Amino acid sequence: MKTLLHSHGVRMDNAFDGSQTTQKEMEPGETFAYKLKFPDAGMYWYHPHVREDYAQELGLYGNYLVVPNDKDYWSPVNREVALFLDDILIENEKINLSRQGADHTLMGRFGNIMLVNGEPDYRLEVKRGELIRFYVTNAANTRTFNFTIPGVKMKLVGGDGGATEREEWKDAVIVGPSERLVVEVLFDKEGSFTIQNKTPDKTYALGTVSVSSDSVALSYAEQFVTLRTNTIAVKSIDPYRQYFGRPIDKRLTIGIDLKGQGSMMGGGQHMMMGGMMMDNSMMAMPVSSDGIEWEDDMAMMNQGSTNQTLEWKLIDEDTRQANMDIDWNFKVGDKVKIRITNDANSVHPMQHPIHFHGQQFLVLDQNGKKGDNLVWKDTVLIPAGQYADILLNITNPGDWMAHCHIAEHLESGMMMKFQVD
Repeated sequence: MKTLLHSHGVRMDNAFDGSQTTQKEMEPGETFAYKLKFPDAGMYWYHPHVREDYAQELGLYGNYLVVPNDKDYWSPVNREVALFLDDILIENEKINLSRQGADHTLMGRFGNIMLVNGEPDYRLEVKRGELIRFYVTNAANTRTFNFTIPGVKMKLVGGDGGATEREEWKDAVIVGPSERLVVEVLFDKEGSFTIQNKTPDKTYALGTVSVSSDSVALSYAEQFVTLRTNTIAVKSIDPYRQYFGRPIDKRLTIGIDLKGQGSMMGGGQHMMMGGMMMDNSMMAMPVSSDGIEWEDDMAMMNQGSTNQTLEWKLIDEDTRQANMDIDWNFKVGDKVKIRITNDANSVHPMQHPIHFHGQQFLVLDQNGKKGDNLVWKDTVLIPAGQYADILLNITNPGDWMAHCHIAEHLESGMMMKFQVD
């Protein structure tokens, strides 16, 4: 299978982005040397950019942990631990993936087995009093996780591109596909604690942290109880606050085009894989209060959808161009305010994680809620029926992509390009 390697969230030189706008897809047996630079502290990751629905599903991904230059960037901890959250669909002891093209393109491929660092029963042993900084990456094709460890105190300290402006206590944190979160957890009691994905529908056990009776040699418990403001993160954002109130520069709407076998069938019906017929009303489900599809509740329709039967779209509201027909041009130094609206009245409203290559942005407003604890981002999860206003900081010249990071939606065409001079 052809491949490209994309270093997600890294502001590298454009030639090494590992996307179809910069590099020819590599044939089996070919070699390419990626030369990367890492200007931003935090947790980043790499994955294929050809048939993500297939190759990433099989575990082709890994992390880059970029250590900050300033030793005071993070609070002191006893250990740092990277966690990849994922799921995989195995039925009748088989992983049914097609080399011919993507399926499950309506909702994305939900797995029936949860994985942490590739393991269905992840285990971590710590000492009593140990303070752990977890770097959590969601590598699932489509599943959104609500990460929690009941019975311990958890502090959110960072996201995609490094530290948040201030630390916050959290019972749980939502992380969409390709997003990262950084949390610190104090294990001050002996016992077993379950890492969970806790959703409105189900609670999944992802792994176990076993805390021994042995005490850690150096305790950071006193520092942990204080919620710190990260002055380095604040200073990195300060120069951009003057642009927060500027008018919207670009508007994107998320939509879907049902094609059947190349065209609309009579009466609003569509031919799906295997000859199954369905109409528009069958594709829709009521939008949940949080706008997130936590489970595959339309399994037959989802499985029967392919990149030939539907196309997910990013639509430029000004030009009405969609996906790779969108032609945005910026200059290094531009600050671009973009509103991305996830249409609640589309044929199938659901959440979408929208990722921009090569640049960083701030989420200024999410459906009317102003961002009051900012962090540099490269992906924003937009629930159904909601919008996000982002300030895209244009720093990196070249030809770049933006796309939905649900792997099957990307394969169904939900991507666009933008050029930076």
